[in-house]
Amino acid sequence: MNWAFAAIGFIVGGIAALFGNFSAANGTLLGAAVGFCIGHALQQHKRKSGGATPDAFAISAPTATPQPPLVPLAERVARLEATVDALTRELEVLRGQLAGAKAGAAATGTAAQAPSVTPATITPSPAAIPPRPSVQPAVARAGTSSSTSTPAPAPAVAARTSEATAAAGAPANAPAAPDRPAPPAPPKPREPDIAERAFRAARDWLLGGNTVVRVGIIVLFFGVAFLLKYAADNNMLPIEFRLAGTALAAAALLAIGWRVRARRAAYGLVLQGGGIGILYLTIFAATKLYALLPVGSAFPLMVAVCALSAFLAVKQNALPLAFMGSAGGFLAPVLLSTGHGSHVALFSYYALLNAGIFAIAWFKAWRPLNLLGFVFTFTIGSAWGVTAYRPALFATTEPFLIVFFLMYVGIALLYAVKRELALRHYVDGTLVFGTPIVATALQASLVKDMPFGLAWSAVALSAFYVAVAAWLARRRDRLALLFEAMLALAVIFATLAVPLAFSGPTTSAAWAIEGAAIVWVGVREKRLAPFGFGLLMQLAAAGAFFTSLLGPADTNTLPVLNGAYIAMLLIALAGLFTGWWLHGRDEARAWHAWMPDLGAAAAAWGLLWWLSGGLHEILVYASRHVDLHADRFVVDATALFAAGTAWLAHVARRKLAWPIAEWPALALTPVLALLALRAFDSHEAPLSGMGAFAWPIAVVACYVLLLRQSRGKTAAGPETGTTGASAVSAIPVPVVAPLHTLMFWTLCGLFSLEGFWRLRAFVPEGAWSWSAWAYGFGALLLLVAGPGSRLRWPVAAFPRAYQVWGAAPLAALLWLWSIASVTSDGDASPLLWLPLLNPLDVAQLLIFVACATWLRRLKALDVTWHPLAIDLAALATVFLWFNALLLRTLHHWTGVPYAFDAMAESTLVQASVSVYWTLCALATMIWATRRGLRPLWFVGAALLALTVIKLFLFDLSHVTGIERIVSFIGIGILLLLIGYFSPLPPKAAAQRDDTQP
Repeated sequence: MNWAFAAIGFIVGGIAALFGNFSAANGTLLGAAVGFCIGHALQQHKRKSGGATPDAFAISAPTATPQPPLVPLAERVARLEATVDALTRELEVLRGQLAGAKAGAAATGTAAQAPSVTPATITPSPAAIPPRPSVQPAVARAGTSSSTSTPAPAPAVAARTSEATAAAGAPANAPAAPDRPAPPAPPKPREPDIAERAFRAARDWLLGGNTVVRVGIIVLFFGVAFLLKYAADNNMLPIEFRLAGTALAAAALLAIGWRVRARRAAYGLVLQGGGIGILYLTIFAATKLYALLPVGSAFPLMVAVCALSAFLAVKQNALPLAFMGSAGGFLAPVLLSTGHGSHVALFSYYALLNAGIFAIAWFKAWRPLNLLGFVFTFTIGSAWGVTAYRPALFATTEPFLIVFFLMYVGIALLYAVKRELALRHYVDGTLVFGTPIVATALQASLVKDMPFGLAWSAVALSAFYVAVAAWLARRRDRLALLFEAMLALAVIFATLAVPLAFSGPTTSAAWAIEGAAIVWVGVREKRLAPFGFGLLMQLAAAGAFFTSLLGPADTNTLPVLNGAYIAMLLIALAGLFTGWWLHGRDEARAWHAWMPDLGAAAAAWGLLWWLSGGLHEILVYASRHVDLHADRFVVDATALFAAGTAWLAHVARRKLAWPIAEWPALALTPVLALLALRAFDSHEAPLSGMGAFAWPIAVVACYVLLLRQSRGKTAAGPETGTTGASAVSAIPVPVVAPLHTLMFWTLCGLFSLEGFWRLRAFVPEGAWSWSAWAYGFGALLLLVAGPGSRLRWPVAAFPRAYQVWGAAPLAALLWLWSIASVTSDGDASPLLWLPLLNPLDVAQLLIFVACATWLRRLKALDVTWHPLAIDLAALATVFLWFNALLLRTLHHWTGVPYAFDAMAESTLVQASVSVYWTLCALATMIWATRRGLRPLWFVGAALLALTVIKLFLFDLSHVTGIERIVSFIGIGILLLLIGYFSPLPPKAAAQRDDTQP
């Protein structure tokens, strides 16, 4: 191989030196060195890969042995099926006899030796097994496309049958061979990429079969070119004779190749290919270089050469010949173009060529030829459209676009039908998905000036693919993937008709949906190339969308029904579908272990676009259509959007048995909590306006979701593509319980905020709005600790979530409110102020009742938090409230200003406080004496001591008149009563000694 390439390099280098500015010696030496290196590299690659893989372009020489006649494919398949059925029946009989032998041995016991069981060999009748077809016809037929053949698997099948027969005939008491672990499956070989396939095709064409002949035809081609150049430079013969001689030489090559095709097929095909190429070159030179033939005469000649090559290719089953002829036919108008031709003639000619490819596709599944016609037709058509199309030519252009579209859809269908027996790659993804993409892009250029032109085109395409899918439904068992692809395209174009009818970045939506479809096909066919391309298309869709935002924004669009939002929605749906297909389906997980991780990322990508689209639409609508309270509208609309998103995610989790879809539903509670915090900054009642139904709907939806998440569901899942019956299990308690706590806090905040703003709007004066916080928090604390604790769900189902973690912060806030309320005068305007019957004192009483009920509930749950500290804090709070009640009474009834300085200077206030403190000490000490509580008695004594100190240090110098007399006399009498009715309780040990007999 090295020296063959060196020889080729030597010749090519010398030829290049003739046209270059360097010597022939240098060119030949350089070419030989490069050729030797290439040959050496190819040889090393072949050694590493274990041989070259034949390609469709490789033509191998047939064997010298006579070939039997070809057997029809249907007959061969029928014979193979009959053989497999017979072998299966024989294997089942042997297994049954072996099982019976083992059962008999077990019945007789292990002590007695059972006689050997020798089953009779089951020999199928000759009629049951048809004669085995010879593999020579298949090899002979593949001789034009491959130089190697795959050996028949008959020996392996025979070996397995012999092993089963031997096992059945073994003695029953023979020990069973230990089970050996199955050997690991060999790693799946990596599929070559496009560059590798092209390199292998060129290498196999050059090195497969008769390499000398192929190199010779290349050298001969160059030699003819040099001969023509030399004759032209030296004026040896008239140009007409030179071209005629070249044409005759090409005809001779064709004739010789056709003549020897039966004996040496590869040799004949190489000669015919060279003849076709020289004919194309001769016609081109006579027309464009020497102007001997007019275009009107040269064009039919090229068409004839193209038709001749197609005929020879089909006749001899030679794809390279058809490829060369078709390429020449498509290039003929380009090579012979004068720039003044008619597009109708051009497209009519291409329609004729494509009709020929369609006719060939009826008999041959030649994918390279199909792709050649597809690329040439739409590339040259697009080039003409960019340079010469104008709206006046629509009537004469649109029919050709429709014809080309229908032709290549039909070619894709024919390719699948011809290869339906193949297990993989029977759907040509390039034609199936590329044809509508390219046709849609060209159609968009044709109808860009027509209102809703592209939208109606999408509707027509959707209807067309629905019809094709309906036709394929009858063959769905054999062409399931093609049927699903057609149905997916129908859905895609029906979906695209909506954004295409409105303004917006339609390209991004189309790319996203097409990308999701290609990912689906890539996973179904287990091909990484289309799979990666589908992911890139979705990323490109995002780039196209952001690019479309760079222009001026359209302010006249409809809410929701506009191109921008629908494009974001379709990008989101494409990402979510990709995520489900990769993460929620066993098919992708079985293909590659990293597919679920990529699916989770795709699902997050889709969810991000879903949320971004919804929030963007809400903000845009609020800025354009909401004049007042725009912030409140954004909060309310976002709450509804979040609730809807959570419900859709929850339904997707249950219907698709996709656990990861539940996370957006679990996030509803934190989102509502954040929106409630945002509602605090709006300075309005949360249940006003749209919030009157937005927040109740969101809260009810959240609690229903929490209920369903706690209970779970059992659902059969074969239709979802998951393994077996999938049980939608309940969310664990450690995850759901914090959500209940957070939702309880959110409800408390909403109700209290609503009460605050409602009371402030109804009664702007007084302490009503300040008391609203205590009303809301206190009522909910009382509800959850009292009647609510008897509810089986949610309070009783999650007691600690509500009674401990939910209620404890609430009680702490109420305690802080009680301390802060001391600074308020408790104005009841416009009502008359009465002690204990004013908004502030009623709220304080509600707090005391709620906290007492909650503490009793904690004891029932065996939850104790420093009881002594809680008791002292409660006693101090009650004492502080009593002082505030006294001061507010003096303020409202005697007119003393409710301020610290004024209260300190008032003799009435100071005398009243002293007497009041003494009464509190009396009550406390009497209660402690009755209960035997020495610590509480000392608390009362400390208060009494503080009162006496205040009496002598402050009241004696600041209080004068009747107030001082009343305070001293009254406190003195109370001290006497304390000494009589409330002596110090005995210690616990002394009390026990007194009680013992």
